[in-house]
Amino acid sequence: MRKRIASIGFALEGIATLLRTQVNARIHLAAAIAVVMLAAYLGVSRLEWALLVFAIALVWVAEGLNTGIEFLADAAVPDPHSLIKHAKDVAAGAVLLASLAAAVIGALVFLPYLLR
Repeated sequence: MRKRIASIGFALEGIATLLRTQVNARIHLAAAIAVVMLAAYLGVSRLEWALLVFAIALVWVAEGLNTGIEFLADAAVPDPHSLIKHAKDVAAGAVLLASLAAAVIGALVFLPYLLR
């Protein structure tokens, strides 16, 4: 049981590191807070809440994996290397794709409410 509790602590430490070291993570946090506040204000349905939570989680997972890849790559190969650049670019592209998908989900959920 202690190992399980410790693993939660390590995960929380990772989230704190993500927020402390990554400007984009702080932007994602502000966007997530804005989405949650707007959804609560508009009274979106349970299904719409599920879609919004999924979209927020998707972006956070992508950002976390991207940051982890960047940290590992920088530690393993501090000098510029074309394969490391490709790995970082692909991971950053995944964050961009997740963010675009989240924006589409947000538009599909919020626009009908906002256009009324």
